[in-house]
Amino acid sequence: MTEPRETGAEAPPGPSGLSVLPGEAAEEPAPQGSGAPLGGGEVKSRAVVKYSSAPPRAAFARLQEKTDLKLPPANWLRESAKLGPAGAAILGHGKRSKPFSSFGMAYDFIDSVGNDVDVVSDSENIKKLLKIPYSKSHVSMAVHRIGRTLLLDELDIQELFMRSSQTGDWTWLKEFYQRLIDQKWQRKKKSKEHWYQKAILSKFLYYSINGDGAAQPVPSSAEPGVPPSPDQTHEDTEGASWPAPFEMPSSVSDDPSASNQGLKNDFVRNILWTFEDIHMLVGSNMPIFGGGRYPAVSLRLRDNNKPINVLTGIDYWLDNLICNVPELVMCFHVNGIVQKYEMIKTEEIPNLENSNFSTKVIKDIAQNILSFLKSNCTKEGHTYWLFKASGSDIVKLYDLTTLCEETEDKYQNPFTVPVAILLYKVACNMMMKKNQNKKHYGTIRTLLLNCLKLLDKGRHPQIIASANYMLSELFQLDEPKKEESSESPLNENSDESYSEEEEELPDSDENGSYGTSSDPPDDKKAVAVIQSVGELSVPEKYKSIHQIRPSCAFPVCHDTEERCRLVLGYVLEGLKSVDSSIKKESDLPAADPNTPIPLKYEDESASGGPECLEKQMALFLDKMGSLQEGHCSSQSGMTPGSWQHKMKLQLILKSSKAYYVLSDAAMSLRKYGRALRYIKLALQSHDTYCCLCTNMLSEVLLFLSQYLTLCGDIQLMLAQNANNRAAYLEEFNYQTKEDQEILHSLHRESSCQGFAWATDLSTDLECQLSVSCKCYEAANEILLFSDLKSQNPEHYIQVLKRMGNIRNEIGVFYMNQAAAIQTERVGNKSVSAAEQQLWKKSFSCFEKGIHNFESIDDATNAALLLCNTGRLMRICAQAHGAVAAAAGGEDARREFSPEEALYYNKAIDYYLKALRSLGTRDMHPAVWDSVNWELSTTYFTMATLQQDYAPLSRKAQEQVEKEVSEAMMKSLKYCDVDTASARQPLCQYRAATIHHRLASMYHSCLRNQVGDEHLRKQHRVLADLHYGKAVKLFQLLKDAPCELLRVQLERVAFAEFQMASQNSSAGKLKTLSGALDIMMNTERAFQLIRKELTEEGSQSKSDDHEPSTTSFPREEVMKLLSIFESRLAFLLLQSIKLLSSAKKKASSQSEDEEGLLKTNKQLYSQLLRATASQHATLLERVDVILHLMGQLSAGKEASAATPPPP
Repeated sequence: MTEPRETGAEAPPGPSGLSVLPGEAAEEPAPQGSGAPLGGGEVKSRAVVKYSSAPPRAAFARLQEKTDLKLPPANWLRESAKLGPAGAAILGHGKRSKPFSSFGMAYDFIDSVGNDVDVVSDSENIKKLLKIPYSKSHVSMAVHRIGRTLLLDELDIQELFMRSSQTGDWTWLKEFYQRLIDQKWQRKKKSKEHWYQKAILSKFLYYSINGDGAAQPVPSSAEPGVPPSPDQTHEDTEGASWPAPFEMPSSVSDDPSASNQGLKNDFVRNILWTFEDIHMLVGSNMPIFGGGRYPAVSLRLRDNNKPINVLTGIDYWLDNLICNVPELVMCFHVNGIVQKYEMIKTEEIPNLENSNFSTKVIKDIAQNILSFLKSNCTKEGHTYWLFKASGSDIVKLYDLTTLCEETEDKYQNPFTVPVAILLYKVACNMMMKKNQNKKHYGTIRTLLLNCLKLLDKGRHPQIIASANYMLSELFQLDEPKKEESSESPLNENSDESYSEEEEELPDSDENGSYGTSSDPPDDKKAVAVIQSVGELSVPEKYKSIHQIRPSCAFPVCHDTEERCRLVLGYVLEGLKSVDSSIKKESDLPAADPNTPIPLKYEDESASGGPECLEKQMALFLDKMGSLQEGHCSSQSGMTPGSWQHKMKLQLILKSSKAYYVLSDAAMSLRKYGRALRYIKLALQSHDTYCCLCTNMLSEVLLFLSQYLTLCGDIQLMLAQNANNRAAYLEEFNYQTKEDQEILHSLHRESSCQGFAWATDLSTDLECQLSVSCKCYEAANEILLFSDLKSQNPEHYIQVLKRMGNIRNEIGVFYMNQAAAIQTERVGNKSVSAAEQQLWKKSFSCFEKGIHNFESIDDATNAALLLCNTGRLMRICAQAHGAVAAAAGGEDARREFSPEEALYYNKAIDYYLKALRSLGTRDMHPAVWDSVNWELSTTYFTMATLQQDYAPLSRKAQEQVEKEVSEAMMKSLKYCDVDTASARQPLCQYRAATIHHRLASMYHSCLRNQVGDEHLRKQHRVLADLHYGKAVKLFQLLKDAPCELLRVQLERVAFAEFQMASQNSSAGKLKTLSGALDIMMNTERAFQLIRKELTEEGSQSKSDDHEPSTTSFPREEVMKLLSIFESRLAFLLLQSIKLLSSAKKKASSQSEDEEGLLKTNKQLYSQLLRATASQHATLLERVDVILHLMGQLSAGKEASAATPPPP
């Protein structure tokens, strides 16, 4: 049979002649326009030929009068070129329509099933239903629901029970029938008259195409031309129409999508017939003729002695409507002798004498029957039986599936497999369009679930595996959360379909009831009953209030884990189905799916730790290379290319994706142990996929790269959260039964150890960091050798960023280890080999990380790694400095060594590279400020060490002073004191300290230098300048009173040194006055000290039982205070001496000088008394100083306010 062919519109009128259309050019005569009133203007009917296998149309022959139809024509039962292979069906000698005829049509027009079409059936079944109110004949039909479509098939009780007597099938239905419907059932043979009428019709049709008008006897030698006997015909043609239960052709096992379960579409034409608002896909074998002025006619043979009745009229009218035939030609005969012909238009048929019927009533019958069936055939996949006994007015509907389930074998229903396969095919067809219309997901899921309910797992593993895979495909694993809301299209219901889970509502409406409350007790098995066929003629009597309800809602998953668990459940069922179909079970290693598979833990010290990863990585990359060459190594014996092989690959890949999504979700919840367990299962799934796959797709390799990237993230987070290792270990060890069973299926194909190096939960920090790094490196290698780098630039950039980050982490880890060894070293005279090895490892990691970031133009992160490299160089310098200190003894250390200078200069180079990498502060202010601070610190540290431990054995004092000055000034350059930030106080303190040190250095040079007066003057100016800047900066700080006091005391000492070189009393007095001013400027420092002392005292009183946590430098304050008291006493004493001496020499002294002398004497006296007291507290001594500062300041102001003498 040719492939189905869709036509986009009604078929135009064809050429004259006999019309049985060819399969390649299927066209039927059709009325012009939509809804042509063939039925007399009361009903609308439109037909579109979807498929036809009829040969070219030929003219029918008008037989001569007195032609004897009892004599067979010469061409009787012979194939004809005019008819083609469809001739036997057209002329009435083909096999009867099979009970699965609607399934054959549904398979061919799968797009129409479930959504667009209300009914799929043979035209004979449609006519039989519409004639129910007019006929006393019995009606027996099987009804199935697929979505909103009903499939109707004849259920021949006679044939069915005859088969039951022979094979034992259907015994349960036979017993039910005899118990409730016909207790004395016995087979009824058809009458001789039936076979006579059938034979004479066949001969008439053959005469009509022969065209010679004369009867020609059939040659006796033509054995094939002898018509079969009634019994033989019944046995051979009808008996073979029922396939045995569980019949599964081998072709279905190989490819379910390429088979129709042995069911064919045997109709000459398939027509999409719209009758009023009912859409039907109808199969028809009615012969259509044409000739001369008649483009299309149907040809009928009637006994002239028997008038046309209503049943015949309805039959002819419906046939012409369904096939769009505008006219009917009737040939009348008497005892087989042709009498006359009569032409009748289709719209005139309802008005024929003795055959008068209302087309509107037929329309009402159709709508009532459809409403009745759709309201009661609610369960998708169930077989319903519509039955009306001969001569009865009651129509009953039974659920045969429910009755069958009460027997021992629920698969006794032979409709089960065809229905299941049709559900599967409809779902497959919708799945192919799922991206265009996601709102059908709920319908697809319902179809597949109902399909799985009907099939036996042991007999249909391929369909079950495929259905489960499709169910898993419905759930988008990477679905955004917003799609889970009530506005999601997944929760909309576009299909009018019942759900198998919904409760049935009372079947009643305002006009009548479908219930069985008034039925006798024997009818309780019926789902619904039409009490009288006359009700079907009442307009809208059964217009159902049970409109087909939207109930195929797609399940709403509240979180990612729930969605993935649903997917894994379907994957597991699919894997079980595939595994059960593989024959070589005995060759497999025994494993109990209920027993957890033990996880291997090895001591890293025994396995070689991170070094062992290098070998494992090499093996991994070799394996990746072999995948490109297409090797396949299945342990279960699956044949590559078989359905088991293809399906298991898809299921395993789906499981790996689900586990990856689960791992990512656990990662976001900071459940790192659970995340590692899931990514391990994802990689084990992928490893099995690699073992089975013969051609690795780039998409799958990208998945693997993503899995390894996530695994690296998890291992890094485990390393950074080592405090919760016990909890993570517990999460990692937990396994659900579902996971165990999936893993058991994976172990059938491979050892699943290909990625064991990446997924073990180690207790060693270094190992975890190394594993994380190797995961990123493996992910990067996959992108490189599979040429995915250019196709997925974003993922490539992310992998390189992670590689740079993990190498930074490892570098910092080794650097901290080296620093720890340095602090623990006691008395060592040289740096250990282990320490140097750690430096090399750390430097190598930083260098690789910098390369990673530079390759993707990530200047900020590259700058951070350059900064860390600079820090490593400083640690190296500190290590050599510690060696020098150890060599110098406990009280002294050796000079600033060349090794220290070398590493500090290297650190400076890396910091400068970091600044060049950033370019400007605007690029990343925080990183820019951090690098500047580190660079400033390096210059400051180097300058401090050079100043404190000057390498005078290698360099001259002047050169050392020059280098210290240059380093200090560079440190000042990178120390930003103006920008408001959290680091600003530190910068101010650093700058103040630098100025203090420079001032002290120039002060020292001035003390020690003899000779060059110009240089001495220069040093004096520089010292004074830096002292002044240091004081200003220290005054800005609230927590550096001691430093401020120390600088001021040094300034006083500097003034005293200058005074010692002066000869004149006036000059000395001026210098002393300046020194006392400096003393007065220390008032702020003492106020800060007093504040801290007061706070310390109040805290000690409130917390009598708790130790003080303040770090107030009491001893340093006392030391500085003692120095301050002595220097103040010295300055006051010198001032008194100079003023007294000047008074003796001068005849008259100014009032200012006298007042100043008097004040200084008073202050000196108070200071001596205060310092003489040994019991004064520190706070009291500070108060005395502040009091003296106040008096000294008041005296200065008074002398400044007094006008000079005239």
